[in-house]
Amino acid sequence: MEENAARPVTLPRDNPTLSYWQEPPADIADLRTTASLPESADVVIIGSGITGAAIAWNFLENSEDDSPRNIVMLEARQACSGATGRNGEHAIPYVEPQAPRVGAQTTYKTLGGHTKAASYRTFLHHAKEHGTDEAVKIAKLELANIRALHAFAREHAIECDSHPCETVDIVYDAVQWGEDKRAVQAMRDAIPGHAASEYGLHTADQVRDKFYCGKGGDENIAGGVSYGAGSISSYRLVIGILKLCMERGLNLQTNTPVLNLEKIADGDSSSWRLETERGAITAQKVILATNGYTAHLLDQFEDVIVPLRGHVTAQRPGQNMPPNGLPVTYSFIHNDSYDYMIPRPPGSRFEGDIVIGGGLHNLSDGGASEYGTTDDTGFNGVIAESLRECLPDYFGDNWGKDHPDGRIRRAWTGIMGYSPDGCPFVGAVPGAENLWMAASFQGHGMVLCWMCAKALTAMVDGRDDEELKQWFPDAFRVKEERLKQAFRGALHMRADES
Repeated sequence: MEENAARPVTLPRDNPTLSYWQEPPADIADLRTTASLPESADVVIIGSGITGAAIAWNFLENSEDDSPRNIVMLEARQACSGATGRNGEHAIPYVEPQAPRVGAQTTYKTLGGHTKAASYRTFLHHAKEHGTDEAVKIAKLELANIRALHAFAREHAIECDSHPCETVDIVYDAVQWGEDKRAVQAMRDAIPGHAASEYGLHTADQVRDKFYCGKGGDENIAGGVSYGAGSISSYRLVIGILKLCMERGLNLQTNTPVLNLEKIADGDSSSWRLETERGAITAQKVILATNGYTAHLLDQFEDVIVPLRGHVTAQRPGQNMPPNGLPVTYSFIHNDSYDYMIPRPPGSRFEGDIVIGGGLHNLSDGGASEYGTTDDTGFNGVIAESLRECLPDYFGDNWGKDHPDGRIRRAWTGIMGYSPDGCPFVGAVPGAENLWMAASFQGHGMVLCWMCAKALTAMVDGRDDEELKQWFPDAFRVKEERLKQAFRGALHMRADES
């Protein structure tokens, strides 16, 4: 693990695998607002995913009318071509009034990526490491994050398939199942009235009866947790946010990787020079929204923000699967990893398809070999094969024969970013004036990025006050001591050992 995590981090690769969600590409995918790179800017944001887009929106929304900010966004590849636009699953808590419950008759809209929340899976760890109050703050941020995303999409009429649904986590490990039940109760006790009160706990037999699992397949089920969830096309959402930002003056420069950052001393303050293949740009403030690629520009984050390659496939359903589609989305939880699955509902493009990702637990090294890589141009053969074969095991007799056109429609990979303590890094970069960051979202960017962007822009604007500290977790802030921790793998993939 240590050797792989310490691999040098590269720029995003050319010619990545084609994401299911990015076809066809957006009309601004290769946009350069100005033909040439501006010589200077007030703020340069590196990265055009959900983090970069949310930061740009917050800056532009808070700008004074008589002194608008000059903001340039640099993207190494196409707009929203990183983890946000390649997601197969995002862990997001979402509970709406009158959200449909399991077993209810549901009218589906088109779904994009998987937006669900498993706050209980990290709650005990956060409580142990940071205290219950901080764990509560993190869980509340996650819920606020997804509500804010869906509200923003509605308010600005962004066509991104925002929709509530139900989800279930099916647990295949007895130790993990015991921890999950304890965590759910701990959340109920600590946060009365929170979404945790909606969690449903199911025995193995109930899981088989309600969720079509087992019965001729992998029946080593320990139990299941169901709860309200939501879905949203993160690619289309971010494209919509970027367009709103451009209407307010954002200069988007795609296919412009940043090769180097150089600090420029200027009296008592400092600015930054950013070198690209198209020339250099200077900025008063620079913000890195680079997630798993951050260490390419900041050496102190080598072996601290560690890339992890994720694999996703889109598959045609077996012929015994419910003709109207599955009523919920899924995660299949093993003792050290998980797979996650989205059924494409009636009315959507490729309706009935099953999008499933994960597969790390099938590697002999537990997935260690996938850490440290930024290569999303290809696949790990073992993981690709395990994702191809796992659905008949999970659904057993309910799968049946493969679709006559074949099981696999599309497969792709993407790069995520992980930290030693399982928390993102949000705030000022230590020892680097006017350099800020929001990165390392543990594969759960859609549950964290929006609120982290809101917090970061407040910090940059000098509004790091008591109001911010009341809701933003101290555990997420960039601190020197966090950079000294040893990376041991993704914490949320294992049962808590407390």
